[in-house]
Amino acid sequence: MADEGTMFVGIDVGKYQVDVALGAGGSVQQFKNDDEGIETILELLAGHRIGLVVLEASGGYQRQLLAAMLAKKMPAVAVNPRQARDFAKAIGRLEKTDKVDAQMLALFAERVRPPVRPAPDETLEQVSDWLARRKQLVEMLTAEKNRRQQAKGAIRRNIESHITWLKAQLRETEKDLSDTMSSCPTWDAVVELLDAQRGIGRLAAMTLMAVIPELGTIDRKGIAKLVGVAPLSRDSGTYRGRRAIWGGRAAARSCLYMATLVATRYNPTIKAFYARLLAAGKPKMLALTASMRKFLTILNAIVRQHRQASATPTSP
Repeated sequence: MADEGTMFVGIDVGKYQVDVALGAGGSVQQFKNDDEGIETILELLAGHRIGLVVLEASGGYQRQLLAAMLAKKMPAVAVNPRQARDFAKAIGRLEKTDKVDAQMLALFAERVRPPVRPAPDETLEQVSDWLARRKQLVEMLTAEKNRRQQAKGAIRRNIESHITWLKAQLRETEKDLSDTMSSCPTWDAVVELLDAQRGIGRLAAMTLMAVIPELGTIDRKGIAKLVGVAPLSRDSGTYRGRRAIWGGRAAARSCLYMATLVATRYNPTIKAFYARLLAAGKPKMLALTASMRKFLTILNAIVRQHRQASATPTSP
């Protein structure tokens, strides 16, 4: 139960507006999702003893508000929309409106109390934005190349001109991405460590660092669950199901999957581990998933050792 006088707040975030529920059964107020609206929300919450504020991650539209609350030392966290929706279904709240969602998030804050995470590092947020932009350019470039195959005459020349422009933009984006990471020696040192591992290039290293900033700060089981490569039990009564991976951060898992594919050919440790599993009769996908988990464990240990070494004061 909540302490007397402590308020749990739920905030449903949209592109242009946010709905703020002051308690699961409290009033819901609507504000614009802009500087003025965020300032008004902060003033509103400052008048209460806040236990926890839960926002639903909404395609990045929650970033500014979350950062503003954390800067004011307010306990706030953004949760996965699927997690919030599963909670709503579990308590029988099947209807879905902005007001209902805000109240449900307030109840989620009170009942579940997800842990508050540190404010996102500004450099890593910029890296994430550049990585997202690079992905968009690659997708557009692929689409235009596919269209070129069927195009003729002036249309083909137009597409080729656009492809040339996209390639130039891609090069500039990758330079800006690298410059942004290099501007922060602390994170860049970690990227260099990851890049030194066979199977991981600099782009993959930056991606992993941006989507798993917790790398090196939690144990191997925790990092495996965070990424979504931990085998989860599926047992009930006398039934014993096959272990399966589920959940986690899709972007991190996708990057790790591609890196592990390369590592099974060129990284001696992962190559030997993967070959041993195949020789034992394990299915290829199961062996690859296990190799992903082992590779992640190795990377986690390398970064943890680096962090510990960096934190240890040197003798004069």
